[in-house]
Amino acid sequence: MLARRERELQDLKELLIAKYEVNVLIYPIDLTENDAIRKVLYFLNQEKIQVEVLMNNAGFGGYGLFMDRSIENDLKMVDLNIKSLIELTHAILPMMKEKNAGFILNTASTAGFLPGPLQATYFATKAFVVSFTEAISYELKHTGISVTALCPGPVKTEFEKSAGMEGGKFFENAMSAQLTAERAYKAMERKKVVFISEYPLAVALRFILPIIPRRWQAAMVYRLQKM
Repeated sequence: MLARRERELQDLKELLIAKYEVNVLIYPIDLTENDAIRKVLYFLNQEKIQVEVLMNNAGFGGYGLFMDRSIENDLKMVDLNIKSLIELTHAILPMMKEKNAGFILNTASTAGFLPGPLQATYFATKAFVVSFTEAISYELKHTGISVTALCPGPVKTEFEKSAGMEGGKFFENAMSAQLTAERAYKAMERKKVVFISEYPLAVALRFILPIIPRRWQAAMVYRLQKM
């Protein structure tokens, strides 16, 4: 498992070992660091780890008018939500190709289907993840490797706090992280390419959204997110 915060990684490691009696390795790292992917590959090589399932879940958002936000923060968002995801995927795919087997689960969002005023950069990064997943899934269709984009609605995680959206209505009925993860894993096993984890949202995005003009969609998202 890779993540920035060592203490949280260690706690999760201990929980998994106690509950499932499995071997768990952790590697604290900030994926936006220079040379981060090279360090990850070195770690995998040292530990003789052959990756069979890659879950690209690292990411963060940010709230506010784009012109008022720190450009440094938005560029870091692009680095983590997009650049790190494609670098890590590109680095791991040769391992999977060697065995002609593997699963890749990319955390996108239902935001990836919409324009996102007040979270312009975040919504755009998730649109990239959806498109990227669909493209490489097609490229790999004659292999044993599957690629899935998980597209949840609001989820009860630290995202609400880190994005500066605490107290807003957007996360009032958010799905639990555990249920989202369980549904995502099953969808990955079924080799779904794009999986919207909330069923009412799936119906809305697939059948209702296409008939609504994009400008109206932007207005709806703006009103929903305005605090």
